Amino acid sequence: WSYLLITPIIFFLVFLGTAGSLVITRRLLGEQFHHCYAAIGFVWTLLNLILLSGVGLENGWVIGAVFLLGTVLAGGLLLCRRALPALSFLDDGFNRTIIYAHMLDASSTYLGVDWFGYYEKHVVPTFLIDLTGTAAVMFPLKLLVLLPALALIDKTIEDRSLRNLTKLALITLGLAPAVRNTLRLALGV
Repeated sequence: WSYLLITPIIFFLVFLGTAGSLVITRRLLGEQFHHCYAAIGFVWTLLNLILLSGVGLENGWVIGAVFLLGTVLAGGLLLCRRALPALSFLDDGFNRTIIYAHMLDASSTYLGVDWFGYYEKHVVPTFLIDLTGTAAVMFPLKLLVLLPALALIDKTIEDRSLRNLTKLALITLGLAPAVRNTLRLALGV
């Protein structure tokens, strides 16, 4: 069972559950599927939180630390946006959400590796963490990849649905590991 809950397999499992819920609610409710689809997501989340609450938090402060660090860094970038017209694509709420999700992921990685002795599983981040001696390198690494990617997506993908789907995938790639890592740290797993 534990292998089903690690990346990248967990991405496929969550996608199957999410896509399955979407297909079912769309077929049953047509264009009025939004509320039921959202309710399924909230119930799913609530059930997970109820299951996890029985385990008990060993390091509950980590949740606040990840959110604080991610919020400060994403907010700092938005302040920089005011002075840098080249970052005008950050005026889009979807793009800001992507940056925030990835700052949460970088925060959870930083805390896990530098404070709790976890290790990064991916090759490039591991190389850079070993090179710099800290997982704080994840913050500039994420921005170095995301900022040009978001600008490119906004400039080159004309089809709004495809552009939004691409951005949704980017949110998932940041938010899913951020939530998993934060919960693992908080639960002491």
